[in-house]
Amino acid sequence: MMTLPFPVRDANTGSGGEALGNLPEWDLSDLYSAPDAPELARDLDWFDKEAASFAADYDGKVASLSPADLLTAIQRSEKMDQVAGRIMSYAGLRYYQHTTDATRAKFMSDCQERLINASSQLVFFWLEFNQIEDSAYDTAMSASTDLARYKPVLDRRRAMRPYQLSDELEKFLHDLGAVGDAWEKLFDETVAGLEFTVDGEVMGIEATSTLLTEPERATREAAAHEIARVLGDNVKTFARVHNTLAKEKEIIDRWRKMPTAQTGRHLSNDVEPEVVEALRNAVVAAYPKLSHRYYELKRKWLGLDRMQVWDRNAPLPIDDPRTVDWATAEKMVMDAYAGFDPKMAEIAEPFFSKGWIDAGVKPGKAPGAFAHPTVTNVHPYVMLNYLGKPRDVMTLAHELGHGVHQVLAAGQGEMLSSTPLTLAETASVFGEMLTFRKLLSEAKTDTQRKVLLAGKVEDMINTVVRQIAFYDFECKLHAARREGELTPEDINALWMSVQAESLGPSFDFMDGYETFWAYIPHFVHSPFYVYAYAFGDGLVNALYAVYEEAPEGFQEKYFDMLRAGGSKHHTELLAPFGLDASDPKFWDKGLSMISGFIDELEAMEEA
Repeated sequence: MMTLPFPVRDANTGSGGEALGNLPEWDLSDLYSAPDAPELARDLDWFDKEAASFAADYDGKVASLSPADLLTAIQRSEKMDQVAGRIMSYAGLRYYQHTTDATRAKFMSDCQERLINASSQLVFFWLEFNQIEDSAYDTAMSASTDLARYKPVLDRRRAMRPYQLSDELEKFLHDLGAVGDAWEKLFDETVAGLEFTVDGEVMGIEATSTLLTEPERATREAAAHEIARVLGDNVKTFARVHNTLAKEKEIIDRWRKMPTAQTGRHLSNDVEPEVVEALRNAVVAAYPKLSHRYYELKRKWLGLDRMQVWDRNAPLPIDDPRTVDWATAEKMVMDAYAGFDPKMAEIAEPFFSKGWIDAGVKPGKAPGAFAHPTVTNVHPYVMLNYLGKPRDVMTLAHELGHGVHQVLAAGQGEMLSSTPLTLAETASVFGEMLTFRKLLSEAKTDTQRKVLLAGKVEDMINTVVRQIAFYDFECKLHAARREGELTPEDINALWMSVQAESLGPSFDFMDGYETFWAYIPHFVHSPFYVYAYAFGDGLVNALYAVYEEAPEGFQEKYFDMLRAGGSKHHTELLAPFGLDASDPKFWDKGLSMISGFIDELEAMEEA
């Protein structure tokens, strides 16, 4: 009945520097003015009463509702989702600002438990909705255009019909969800509380992983070994979290008779398993001409006999080591957005001026980056850990793309605005591409062009190759967990089984690298999320090729696609551009853009 909207951190975040200027912080008052705000207490009370009233009105009656009454029920459900989403967005965002603050953690847990307790009365609704016969459902959709507007999201709900359990079991699983959430919170708090010491300085995971992009190789090596040491010291905790959550998922999937561990993700993404399989196979087949080929080039640029894992994100010797301050980063991204269409910059501007971005690295703040849509009658919030390197600028462009998408899709309303993960990455990756192309067009020398191309290739490899390797790791992890408990060494071996294959023969792997799976949040918060990054990158590469070939009228078609939110299937959204993601050759087109950039880099070497 109700989805509690916690943000999911994005995959590729940036690296560090100083003298960044005035970094913005969130102003959460558009949600609530304070944890004890009377408006928040009012909304909690309203939710309690409305949940009870809704159950009294509809429990046991959904299948017999007229189209008009069904529409009213869905709209009431949507309103409850909005109120609950507002409450949990406020509680969740406050928590992510300072995950080690016990009062914030308690506040979030208390809000969550109260909403879960009240919403347990609502579980019946979608269960009964899915028991409506197909013929009656089709008749209702035909009888009311207002009701038919919800059909795309209702169809996705009904896709769960074959896997639905009894009403009693569904209510039990709903209530039990708080236990899995507690394990996720344990993971977050453990990661946020980790301390690493490099060159006498104590720091968190974000700042330490940033050192892996430093120009000094000794610093990168020290950081890599320190990450390995600390993760190794905590690996039993991380293995317990993964074992527990994977086992919980296996039990639920088994009871639902889901054919694979990935089925639930594919259903929620509204994407066919064969499309994901075609994407995965295309990327794996392309490893030699993408990551293997690029890292061999990079090995030569760095003057190394062998690459080590701490060299993967090393800057090139010709890189400009300057720090990009916040004002410069804002101008770079906003200029790129405005160059595509002034409307895009107009939508993005309030993020900077109205406290919709929290950019600084602070003790206890969650690592990574995300754009959280909150609810459609407020606005999104973007979280960064901005440390001033070019990749941080690309992260800003990425998250701001999400924000623009969420603003445009809000007009669809609470149920239809939410975009499946496969398409949710489209605007973010497109925002990165716009920023990259803008910078590339302004490059004044071959050296500048080479640095920009190499940086983009690395980002694309991280977005496509690395995320598909992550997906393969998760597939192996969940398959192995179905056979029994996994030791830390078992999980380490699964991790290493995908690393050499994806990174290629130029690399050696230090002792301790086998634990680097442990702090990646997607595996815990949103299993199998990661293929959405590769899907989004391939999709954007194809879209951008269409834009270059025929720019006239592209912008409005693009904005229409974003405005659609989750109201259309990917085949409908891509049809105006002449694209079809169900065609296996589609992915080869997207991958060829990356390969083409590497071709250009190789040609520069030979010139």
